[in-house]
Amino acid sequence: MSKILRFLFLFFLIIIAIVGFWGYPTYKAIYGTNVPEKLSNPYIHIPTGSSYESILKILEDGQFIKDVSSFKKAAQLMKFDKRQSMRAGRFKLSPLMTNREIIQLLRAGKQSPVNVTLSYGRLPEDIASKVSKVIEADSLSIVSLFNNKSYLSRYDTDIENAMTYIIPNTYQFFWNTNAEEFWKRMVKEHQAFWTDERKRKADLLKLSQKEVYTLASIVEGETNYKPEKPTVAGVYLNRLKIGMLLQADPTLKFGTRDFDAKRVLNWHKEFDSPYNTYMYGGLPPGPIMMASISSIDAVLDYEIHDYLYFCAKPPKNIDEQPKEHAFAKTLNQHNANAQRYYAYLRKKGIR
Repeated sequence: MSKILRFLFLFFLIIIAIVGFWGYPTYKAIYGTNVPEKLSNPYIHIPTGSSYESILKILEDGQFIKDVSSFKKAAQLMKFDKRQSMRAGRFKLSPLMTNREIIQLLRAGKQSPVNVTLSYGRLPEDIASKVSKVIEADSLSIVSLFNNKSYLSRYDTDIENAMTYIIPNTYQFFWNTNAEEFWKRMVKEHQAFWTDERKRKADLLKLSQKEVYTLASIVEGETNYKPEKPTVAGVYLNRLKIGMLLQADPTLKFGTRDFDAKRVLNWHKEFDSPYNTYMYGGLPPGPIMMASISSIDAVLDYEIHDYLYFCAKPPKNIDEQPKEHAFAKTLNQHNANAQRYYAYLRKKGIR
């Protein structure tokens, strides 16, 4: 081999070594795996308004990456560290992801949605507390919208009836949903729920959608036993038709905020509140709790009968909780049913 060839061969070896020395770390920083093989929690939450530095801290503190320096290098090479606006949201990291894959995921904003289950709640605070645990919006911002008279007027509702826009169900949201986006989604779901058929049934009852929901919330407060809900709804509709006071115990608990009361006492009935249906005729100003779909449909498809009264029916086994109700057409029949129930309560030591 001539001196020239040996020189060229040696030169190329040196070039390859230099490229390898400088190139391999770059290659490894971008394409080397950096997410641990086992993750205790694969979801990373990036708050709205986060900077590159704050994202780096989240990755490091949450132990989502093994090597911080290699991520920094990859971010620099991919110009991720220069982004002025970082995408917020909930992102799922997979074991052994590369820095390049992490950055591409965060840059593209490919979020993993969260499930928000709305099933029970008496007050906006109850809904806000539950929702704020799974989306970015804090409970105060959600409650504030429920109490914002000017904002609610845009949607043809008020503070007393804002709850009627909450149709219990499980919904998917992006984690970085704010309070207003949450509210608008509830409005959209409310509109979808009120089909032409449901609207037609409400018109036949001569009740507005808000009034149907309010009555359904009372039915919800009276019973969890689905087969009885249309019967209970029929009782209250019968009372409304003849101008009789609803005398619904759940409205007293709402008016007094004595939600844990096992039974209604005289002071509940004497407490002056627009929700006191022992004192004021017709429906209360708004719902007393979130009404389930089964309760709303129970009002719309109420049972036609002549009952005007009902009370809890003592279960066969004293250790069981009452589930069914005893219905009556006359006050005398109702009083007899009530005495049987009071006897049951006394056996349980409830006065």
